[in-house]
Amino acid sequence: MSIVKRFITESIKRTEIDEFLQKKLERAGYGGVNLSKTPLGTHVVIYAMRPGLVIGRGGETIKELASALEHNFKVANPQISVSEIEVPEFNAHVVANRVASALERGVHFRRAGFWALNQVMEAGALGAEIVISGKLTTERARFEKFKAGHFPIVGEPALRAMKTAEAHVQLKPGIIGVRVKIMPSDAYFPDKVTIIAVAPEEEQVTVPQQAPVAPAPTSVKEAEKGPEPEVQAKEVTDEPKPEETKE
Repeated sequence: MSIVKRFITESIKRTEIDEFLQKKLERAGYGGVNLSKTPLGTHVVIYAMRPGLVIGRGGETIKELASALEHNFKVANPQISVSEIEVPEFNAHVVANRVASALERGVHFRRAGFWALNQVMEAGALGAEIVISGKLTTERARFEKFKAGHFPIVGEPALRAMKTAEAHVQLKPGIIGVRVKIMPSDAYFPDKVTIIAVAPEEEQVTVPQQAPVAPAPTSVKEAEKGPEPEVQAKEVTDEPKPEETKE
């Protein structure tokens, strides 16, 4: 098998596994899957809002998922682990499923779109875009776009940081599609400039020098005497002796 065909088959398998888990774990708040090959087999990480429903009572549900992945999708020795979604508003799968379930309950598409968009932006996202397409008001299909914030459409940040997801819901007029794009707050932009503030220099305070203070007297008598006068030292020279007179 050539490299191109191998990548195509791997991508098709990932998409089929994602659609299978999305239908199977809809009640658990499915938020995506990550597949990685290890020497012992295939490590499968499932992101969900309610991990307890994915694991099941006594691990029954997770065992059924492992057997289904191994037999239906030819995944070698799947090792499944479940991770809880910390911020559901930053997960595109969760937001798309929320909008789809709101449309299925009969909520107007504009109200559902603006409601989901406000929730994402209030959570701290840099930007978000929700596109709802289908037979919205008339028999002619069209789409309506709800956009807020700033996010790049093309380039490295759009490929690596942007999270995208799609969901479909069957209504009476026909199938309605929901496409969600979210740029999280921790996205890295190569052209973003950060200005580092310089720490203020510490001012040096000069303390004036005080004149030396005379030591305090140790007794009352020394205090009464007062300060001793200064005595200047003089050089003492031997005076010449007078000569003796001869008689």
